[in-house]
Amino acid sequence: MTVIIRSRAEILAGVEALRALDPRLAAIHDLCGEPPLRRREGGLEGLAWIIVSQQVSVASARAIWARTKAVFDPFTARRLVSAPEADFRAGGLSMPKIRTLRALGQAMLEGLDLDALATLSADEARLELTKVKGIGPWTADIYLMFCLGHGDAFATGDLALQEAARMLLELEERPDAAALADIAEAWRPWRSVAARLLFAYYAKIKNRAGVALE
Repeated sequence: MTVIIRSRAEILAGVEALRALDPRLAAIHDLCGEPPLRRREGGLEGLAWIIVSQQVSVASARAIWARTKAVFDPFTARRLVSAPEADFRAGGLSMPKIRTLRALGQAMLEGLDLDALATLSADEARLELTKVKGIGPWTADIYLMFCLGHGDAFATGDLALQEAARMLLELEERPDAAALADIAEAWRPWRSVAARLLFAYYAKIKNRAGVALE
């Protein structure tokens, strides 16, 4: 059964299960405390925000998103498909992001139900999302983890998670996405909570080292 993380209760259940599964994660929990919920708005706007915010600073992403929302009112799949390129440009969007948002809008008009992804396994849901041209594994995983709240999603391509795993396991090199996926298999069906613990660990260690994080 798929667990959807909606509240602190699911986080606590996941942490307790992971503590029993892996003493290394128990040590992270002892060091960092309860990981944050980190839920964001789901649906079309939630996924669109992830697309818009990639590869730009937090401040720039917020400014672009605010302009985009002002232009696209209402923010709907049909509006994304039918809008002229000038409307997207007015929001400050690059051509690759324009193409991805249009592809997402078209997929939704053709039947993609973002909420229904909660009924699938994390791997199946990721596969459905990455069928949309322009949506890669990282985008899909972040949406599943933080917008949908899928309990077993895990962003294997995220550099912070890769580095946290390297530090935790005392590896010489940072694991790539495939290697991290193998590592995370042991944390099913709570990989999303494991990711939250690793994010907290990464932030803790980097802040101790004096590295500023966004």
